[in-house]
Amino acid sequence: MASKTVEAVLFPRIDVRVERVSDSSDVLVVEAVSTARPGRCPDCRQQARRTHSSYQRDLNERPLGSHRVIVRLRVRRYFCDRKSCSRKTFVEQVPGLSERHRRSSTGLTGWLRSIAVELGGRPAARLCRRLRLVAGRTRLLRLLVAPTAPDRAPRVLGVDEFAFRKGCTYGTVLVDVEAGRVVDVLPDRTSETFAAWLTEHPGTEIICRDRATAYTKAVRVAAPDALEVADRWHLLQNLSAAVEKTCQQHRDCLRKRAEEEPVTEVPKPSPMLLPPAELPRTQIIERTRHRYEDIHRLLEKRWTISAIARRLNLDRKTVRRFRDTDLDELMVSARDRRPNGVLEPFKAYLNARFTEAQGQASGTQLFLEIQARGYRGSRQVVRKHLAALRAGTAEPTRADIPSPRKITSWIMRPRETLTESQDERLLQVRLACPDITRACDLARAFADMVRHQRGYLLLEWIRQAEQDAPKPMKGFAGFLRQDLDAVTAGLSLPWSSGVVEGHVNRVKTLKRAMYGRASFELLRTRILTQP
Repeated sequence: MASKTVEAVLFPRIDVRVERVSDSSDVLVVEAVSTARPGRCPDCRQQARRTHSSYQRDLNERPLGSHRVIVRLRVRRYFCDRKSCSRKTFVEQVPGLSERHRRSSTGLTGWLRSIAVELGGRPAARLCRRLRLVAGRTRLLRLLVAPTAPDRAPRVLGVDEFAFRKGCTYGTVLVDVEAGRVVDVLPDRTSETFAAWLTEHPGTEIICRDRATAYTKAVRVAAPDALEVADRWHLLQNLSAAVEKTCQQHRDCLRKRAEEEPVTEVPKPSPMLLPPAELPRTQIIERTRHRYEDIHRLLEKRWTISAIARRLNLDRKTVRRFRDTDLDELMVSARDRRPNGVLEPFKAYLNARFTEAQGQASGTQLFLEIQARGYRGSRQVVRKHLAALRAGTAEPTRADIPSPRKITSWIMRPRETLTESQDERLLQVRLACPDITRACDLARAFADMVRHQRGYLLLEWIRQAEQDAPKPMKGFAGFLRQDLDAVTAGLSLPWSSGVVEGHVNRVKTLKRAMYGRASFELLRTRILTQP
């Protein structure tokens, strides 16, 4: 195997000659001389002919093993002989090794820039110290330079919002859907800012967006010829919200059917007089009671709804609900909002056994009995429930009905992905409520249109939904009619905002990694700088 020179190992394909290498503690010093041809003036680009002088400059190079590397490079200063040029002398730069005003080599600068792109300021500085690289956070951030936005917008443009501070301030990210890269970042999500950008960067033919009205208004003003495409994922999300609201409104139908079904495998309890039932003193019940008292005390003083909302830091709809609803009904609602625990499916059995034993049931014995029936909780939970039965503060056993969100998940998923038990429970839900059945049929028909891109069926689906669907589904159909062209394009064309959502998640990661303290300019630079 042929041996290589020091230059070929340390500086491959770079015009330098190594004169000396010295090792002091953990620093490796390499003394080198430039052997490149005379350089060109950086202003007039004329090649130099005369040498003015030479001097030595120190460059930090990438580490070699456990050693830092410093290159002491001797470079030449040249005269610029063109009389019309304002520059009289200039220093040569060695391609691949040195740059103007840099104290690090080209290779090390590339490393530092990549680290700064991935980590930002302080995290990048900490990593550099571990890698034996000399770089502070300020120097690393100065290496980040935002690329210029193209003069013309991409043919297929994706637009979406992201939060600087959720619920308060938002920005806009613009993505080239075909290339999968961010084109620009805007400081807000107003229609005026987006319209101004579209005016300055013409050329967009297709715009993928969600159903935000601000972006729609901007497109109609600045790019009326562009085809708008509504995102399919957002359409399914809006449909899912309408289905869940329908299930929530008709929850009484499910509870009524569940209570009508006979309870099996529960021993018939013998008569026993239990203490009168009381509401458990839980945090949510106490909060509801105090809130009701505070609101009605202020109402008696003739305070307005808005003033009470500001005073108690509540929404006006909440204040109206407490004004127009009886306290007993609010208490029942607060009690029903308590989450179902692991003991919920076994409460009917425990109550029956407790009544059968005349209140003298052993907590350990009942724990072993329900454990044999599939209980996976602790013994302490069983003892607390028995104590609540003796004190009369136990909640009444509620019918085991699926939550609106669970029903919605069964409806929105493809039928072939449901298990037999899930399919059976969904069938029971459909038998219990005709409105949920109608919502289920419409939702599955719409999901089928989305998955198979059958946009030509959309108008007929809207007519059917507006004719005999539950109120939330009618509202969803009305929103689709208002944005009919964009929704039809979204259900017919292959374009969507999926790549835009991916970049929004990347924006969230960058923003949180900088603890939300970065300026908009720095955040924009990191977003636009591709890893």
